[in-house]
Amino acid sequence: MGGAHHTSHGNHHGHGHHYGHGHGHHHAPSSHGTAFGIAIALNSLFVVAEVVASYLSGSTALLADAGHNLGDVLSLLLAWGASVLAARPAGPGFTYGLKSSSILAAIANAALLWVALGAVLLETIRHLWIPREVDGPLVMAVAAAGIVINVASALLFARGRKTDLNLAAAFQHLMADAVVSASVVFAGLVIFLTGQNWIDPVTSLVITVGLAWGSWDLLKDAVKMGLLAVPRHIDEGSVRTFLNAQPGVDAVHDLHIWGMSTTESALTAHLVMPQGNPGDAFLHGLAHELEQQFGIHHATVQVETTFADCSLHQGHQH
Repeated sequence: MGGAHHTSHGNHHGHGHHYGHGHGHHHAPSSHGTAFGIAIALNSLFVVAEVVASYLSGSTALLADAGHNLGDVLSLLLAWGASVLAARPAGPGFTYGLKSSSILAAIANAALLWVALGAVLLETIRHLWIPREVDGPLVMAVAAAGIVINVASALLFARGRKTDLNLAAAFQHLMADAVVSASVVFAGLVIFLTGQNWIDPVTSLVITVGLAWGSWDLLKDAVKMGLLAVPRHIDEGSVRTFLNAQPGVDAVHDLHIWGMSTTESALTAHLVMPQGNPGDAFLHGLAHELEQQFGIHHATVQVETTFADCSLHQGHQH
C-alpha cells in the first residue's frame, strides 16, 4: 500500500467500558467477584430447596422455577469465569488477551437457559395430561423465599448491568426469576383456595414460554457479538460520517467495528488524506473522540495519500 501509514490506538488514554452509552470507567472483573460469589451460593442452595419442595408438593411450577434458577447458576458461573479471564493481560499468542471469553460466555449462557427451559417444558406437558395433587401452602412458602433471594441477588448486579452484557444478563435473569417466583406464589394461593391442580402445570407452561420470549433478544445480541457484528449501541453510519468529516479526509474505506468483549469495542479504518501525514495530535484526538462519542475503545487508523495502492479498498468503499 502506498502513502503514509499511521495507526492511532484508542487505548492510549485508558479503557472506558461500555455496553450501552456512557463513558464511565468500570472494571467488572474486579468489582463484581464478590457479587458473583454471593449470588451463586444463594441461588445454588435455593435450587436444591426448590427441587426438594417440587417433589414434596407435586408442583411443576416450582420445578420450572428451579430449572430457570439452575440455568442462572450456570450462567453466573460462566460469566464470572469469563470476567476473570477477560482481566488477564495480553501476551504472546493472545494479543488482545482473553477478552472475547466474555462473548463466548454470553452465548453459552443463552444456550443453557434455553436447554433448561426445554427440559422443564417437557415435564410441564406431561403434567398437563396427568395433573398431580399440589400442596399450595408449601409452594407459596418456597416461591416467596425465591422472590427475596432473586431480588437480593439481582441488586448485586444493578450497577454494572449498563456497561457489560454478561452483567446485564445476570441482572435480567435474576429479576425474571423474582417475577416467576411471584407468579408461583399466586398460583399456589389459587390452588389452595380452589383445589384445581391443573392450574400448576398451566402456570409452569406460561412461565416457560414467557422466559423463552424474554430471553430472545439476549440470545440474538450474544450471537451477533460472536459473529463480530457492530455493537448495537454504535451507529456505523454515524461513525463513517464522523470520519469523513475530519479535516483533510477525502474518503474512508475498509472500516470495521466489532466487539472485542462484552464491554469493549474496536475499530479499524483507512483514511485517504492526500495532504499526507496529519500528525500525532490529529490521530490521538481522533481516537479520543471515537471513544467519547461512540464508546469505541481501541481505534486503529491507517492514513493513505491515495486509493491507488491499497488492495483493501475494493468492496469496502461506501
